[in-house]
Amino acid sequence: MPLWWLSLLALHLSVGVRLAGAAVSDSFKECSQFFYMRTAPTGIRGGSLRRICQRYDDKPRYATLYDARHRSAVFSAYTFKKTDGRSRMDTPWMYEPQLASANENGNMRTLALSDDADPLIEESQALLTDYTDAVEYERGPLNPDQHQSSSPDKASTYTLTNVVPLIVDFLEGPWTTYTHVVRRRLNNFCLGPAYVVTGVTVSGLSIHRGKETRLAVPNQVWSAYCCPRYDRNAPYEVRFMFPTYAAYGLNQGGQAVLEVPLKTLESLLKNHMGMESDLALFHRDCVSENTAKKKK
Repeated sequence: MPLWWLSLLALHLSVGVRLAGAAVSDSFKECSQFFYMRTAPTGIRGGSLRRICQRYDDKPRYATLYDARHRSAVFSAYTFKKTDGRSRMDTPWMYEPQLASANENGNMRTLALSDDADPLIEESQALLTDYTDAVEYERGPLNPDQHQSSSPDKASTYTLTNVVPLIVDFLEGPWTTYTHVVRRRLNNFCLGPAYVVTGVTVSGLSIHRGKETRLAVPNQVWSAYCCPRYDRNAPYEVRFMFPTYAAYGLNQGGQAVLEVPLKTLESLLKNHMGMESDLALFHRDCVSENTAKKKK
């Protein structure tokens, strides 16, 4: 075999190994604490899905299932923290280095402001420049900083692997209103940890940069929470939304976000949004830890 051919093969394999690092992990083992009963949602499959334990300052902050082919998060799963709902200001946007190279320590890194991105980063995930000319879309976080309390937890939500392109009117109107409603509800009536999974389904629409197809545009945005231990004395109009409830909305201007039972959302995802028949967002559908007192 000619020496030049061996050199070319070695280069090809080297690039292949770096790209294979986009797998990040075959499971969410290192960040399973962000899922109810440490069990990730089932029934969401695809050959280009990558499991990311989103690390900031050497600590896992939440989990993201990422579709490398569409350069889009499928869902982010996190534990809700009681919070006043304030956003962290002036946080720089970051990227996930392990999607580009396996030789990284796993901490998200700040994106350069220039257009000269590493080709492996540009190939593996979204960049700020992808949103520059997409004026009708804004970066919509699946794990919003308003649902986190500490400064590092808030900062960790500002990574492009946690956001999807949402119509500005939908993001700033119905979706933001919904996230604040859930924040107040969990603040006031959830007595223990609350597990949240927020995700999207994609349509055929895409954001282009030049002639290149860059980002898949979500068709629907959905979310569900699980709070096993809650205030049994909450008003009925709130109490029936525990231990679990869900919501979804079309990523279009003028659309409302509809709150529905968990099973209703799962049926919609299975029957109309292309997910598998064994879809389950929470283990055993989120079991209440509130036990009624036995009568003597």
